[in-house]
Amino acid sequence: MSRREYQVNIVINDQRFSKLIIDPHYQEKHSDYMTDDLILELVKTLDGEEPESEPEDPPFSYYTKDRIKIGEKFYKLVWLFEEDQIYVGVINAYRR
Repeated sequence: MSRREYQVNIVINDQRFSKLIIDPHYQEKHSDYMTDDLILELVKTLDGEEPESEPEDPPFSYYTKDRIKIGEKFYKLVWLFEEDQIYVGVINAYRR
């Protein structure tokens, strides 16, 4: 399984991002309900937000957002930014 790339247009922490890269990690345990399309919906909820990062590991900043409601279900999203890059990288996503 390889990473997949999608075009997006979102602003997070006053930075504009035009790419979303999804790591296939979620497919190991969550493929029965999680899809790339659902992850795109979860990422869209980040637009306009200003989350605080977890401890940094330059050039990466790691983030989590818990209790994202899509329909009647809640999800957790784990993602990162790489310094001076235009993409959001999704590490994992799963139902809570």
